[in-house]
Amino acid sequence: MDTLAAEYGPWAVLALNVLKALVFLVIGFLIAGLAARFVKNSPKRNKRIDPMLAGFLAAIVYYLILVVVVIAVLQLFGFQATSLVAVLGAATLAIGLALQGSLANFAAGVMLILIRPFKIGDFVDLSGHLGTATDLNLFMTELTTVDNVKIVVPNGQVWNSAITNYSAYPTRRCDITFEIDYEADVDRAMEIVLELTRQDSRFLKEPEPMVRVASLGESGIELTFRGWTNAEDLWEARWALLKNVKAAFDQSGISIPYPHRVMIEKKG
Repeated sequence: MDTLAAEYGPWAVLALNVLKALVFLVIGFLIAGLAARFVKNSPKRNKRIDPMLAGFLAAIVYYLILVVVVIAVLQLFGFQATSLVAVLGAATLAIGLALQGSLANFAAGVMLILIRPFKIGDFVDLSGHLGTATDLNLFMTELTTVDNVKIVVPNGQVWNSAITNYSAYPTRRCDITFEIDYEADVDRAMEIVLELTRQDSRFLKEPEPMVRVASLGESGIELTFRGWTNAEDLWEARWALLKNVKAAFDQSGISIPYPHRVMIEKKG
């Protein structure tokens, strides 16, 4: 370096250091990206690794490597490692005070990883947002809605609100209320509903499906059906039962009441 400075001047040394710094940065970003991708894809190689944990660790690995690269680059320009650590500590404190919300999101992300109220692929309700959990990074949780819309929720907001996990258990209960006329045969209507559930293999035999008279409404008798399905079959089984019950009721002469409007003509 001294020879280069003596021969070409200090600007040549600076230019060489800048070139080295650029090379270090490019290589550092490449290594950070490859390392993060390797960690994030680890569940594909080992099914026992949780994809959510892998994604979270991948983000940490990425930024740690970048910090090491930045320190190495600064040393090229004469900064000492001990001084850099002190400056980095002071900067971290200042940034932490300025970005308390971001640090809260990071802490919440750590808690979500440790407690694991949901995992990648679960259908959840996070702070009023419904969707499938697709990613959990250092600060945000990503959801994909049923109509394929991406929603990003801060981890702090997720942690500080109720978390509803619809995929936590393998089975779900299907609750449907049917209303029939007071003149209809109640026992026959109940038997029709149960018979249709027996014909649909998506409804589990245990616990056994049931139909009960729930209430006597203003315009009809309300029957409540409860049956269990596998979680992934819930909606298809529900929709099919609604359609089939309507057809079976029509065929058996069981009327479903609906609001009537009486028009009174005022004379005079």
